[in-house]
Amino acid sequence: MIKTGNRVTIRSIKKEDLPGLYHYIYGVENPEWKKWDAPYFPLGKLSYRDFCDQYEMYIQPINQIPSRTAIEVKGKVIGIVSFYWEHQPSYWLESGIAIYDPSYWSEGYGTEALTLWISYLFDNLPLVRVGLTTWSGNARMMKCAEKLGFTLEGRLRKCRLYQGKHYDSMRYGVLREEWERLGTKSFNKILN
Repeated sequence: MIKTGNRVTIRSIKKEDLPGLYHYIYGVENPEWKKWDAPYFPLGKLSYRDFCDQYEMYIQPINQIPSRTAIEVKGKVIGIVSFYWEHQPSYWLESGIAIYDPSYWSEGYGTEALTLWISYLFDNLPLVRVGLTTWSGNARMMKCAEKLGFTLEGRLRKCRLYQGKHYDSMRYGVLREEWERLGTKSFNKILN
């Protein structure tokens, strides 16, 4: 268990989660979640065996901070939160979230999961800031970032092409002191 909120738990990915995650990601042609999660990058096909090999690093018990964890609601894995290093020596990372099951969209589960995840990252890494990048076609993600206190730090205009239309890349960030200033009171409001 990594962190639990009122309705959401973020936790280590387990072997028994892999069939469900694989189905969400690759089990349906043109999955709904992909229309919002960087749809300008094609979703390549991956065999179940290769998928399991790839996820092996996330299910092994290690002493490091996992870069990907499951989002669980009432015993069901609905997505993941993640981070990747832009530049590890300076502790510059980008965070992310994917809720694969559309029946959990727009209900606050993603906001709660991301709140738990960002708190976990600040609690366990010597970070100065956490970044989050999305695109101007994903209004829900931009609203979530702003609700959590992220600042729009950069807008790269018309650099994402999707279905014949150009969109902006939206780069958000929150500094440790800003996150701490928001504090427990604000997070309790988000989590309730």
